[in-house]
Amino acid sequence: MKFPEGFIWGAAAASYQIEGGAKVDGKGDSVWDMMCRQPDRVFGAHSGEDSIDHYHRYVEDILLMKKIGLQAYRFSISWPRVLPEGVGSVNEKGLGFYDRLVDKLLEYNIEPYVTLFHWDFPYDLYCRGGWLNPQSSEWFAEYTEVIVEHLSDRVRCWMTLNEPQIYIGLGMLEGVHAPGDKLGLAEVLQAGHNTLLAHGRAVQVIRAYSKSEPVVGYAPTGTIVMPEDDTDEELVEAARKEMFSIKTKTCWNISWWSDPVTLGMYPEDGLKLYADEMPTINTGDFDIIKQPLDFYGANIYNGWTLGRDIEGNIKPLDRAQGNAICANKWPVTPKALYWGPRYYYERYGLPIVVTENGLSNQDWISLDGCVHDPQRIDFTHRYLIQLSRAGLEIPIKGYFHWSVFDNFEWAEGYKERFGMIYVDYKSQERILKDSAYWYSKVISSNGKNLSAFSEIDNQAYEHLFV
Repeated sequence: MKFPEGFIWGAAAASYQIEGGAKVDGKGDSVWDMMCRQPDRVFGAHSGEDSIDHYHRYVEDILLMKKIGLQAYRFSISWPRVLPEGVGSVNEKGLGFYDRLVDKLLEYNIEPYVTLFHWDFPYDLYCRGGWLNPQSSEWFAEYTEVIVEHLSDRVRCWMTLNEPQIYIGLGMLEGVHAPGDKLGLAEVLQAGHNTLLAHGRAVQVIRAYSKSEPVVGYAPTGTIVMPEDDTDEELVEAARKEMFSIKTKTCWNISWWSDPVTLGMYPEDGLKLYADEMPTINTGDFDIIKQPLDFYGANIYNGWTLGRDIEGNIKPLDRAQGNAICANKWPVTPKALYWGPRYYYERYGLPIVVTENGLSNQDWISLDGCVHDPQRIDFTHRYLIQLSRAGLEIPIKGYFHWSVFDNFEWAEGYKERFGMIYVDYKSQERILKDSAYWYSKVISSNGKNLSAFSEIDNQAYEHLFV
């Protein structure tokens, strides 16, 4: 395996999923605090109120990151921790937490990659209409300016929004994520347009106020489409077209959320499909939305395959009976980390950073006191092989494993474990899983050792430390 010199090896987490401290030091409520108070909205009535208490245990957690050898840590800022009402008065204690977090990361030579918004929208602003309010992009710009003014002397790498398909689509159309609304598609697309304006205004603020040369990206998601036969050029082109197509009146697509940001327009098929629900678009909106970006952040977990039937016609392929799946029933499709980055780059022309990739696994503490997760090792190994392949053809700048820690997995509560670090939610004990030791060796070799791990057994991987 070969990764370029300077390739960034990291891992990621999000504020509401790990911080806890929901009611300390002046933090305001978010829509996820609101969601967790409602019956039957989150598995087991779980809440992120305490989560893994990263707010108080960040030093311990960063020491574990250092032990793994992480070169970068992608984390998000809790908007209502810094601005309890969403705008106006700054909570200095909340801002101080991120001060200390950044300083400690830099002390251990871990580059902070800051995501400005990862779903914890301020409750007070939700009560004023949330993303439906025409002023919402200006609220976000005000918040961004506070963060950039305060942290950009030490933070260079920024992401604006994480997965608008989720917090707009699942949050406002389908109602399964916060804020839990079920609005009409016209209202949802208007909220989506406003959030894209928020992205553009945030990039403008970062570039205007940063005290160091900024590196700015965006982190959407989407399902990858892969050709069954890599050598069938017609199939390769059909998969590319399918991946960026919009065929259903939902928010689950790629191009509606990425074309405006990178190409300065909504895609034609989306304009036709959503013709009766189109948002208000003012003159100059796309001049705001389309801002220069340094990378495209790709959150990639899986995909589906396009192939041919017995008569040679191109069609989606059914998944094989007994296909590999993760604990949360997502399919295991390693080639998504080849075709996804390739298709993204070919359409948008930006270097790719894989900002999320990982799996939910059935992890527990074994009798020997260790946490053995060979499936996570094998999964990550397979996906990284495909990412290395992509890197031979297009610029791949980094990889962030999701997640550093087991944590609050949104509507699934604490049911799913995505972390390389096991957390006992009762005692808050942390244990490095086998995958953490394995990933350490991958990082130290810049991925060159991946081909050596042809067989994965159930032994602990502590011996992999150099």
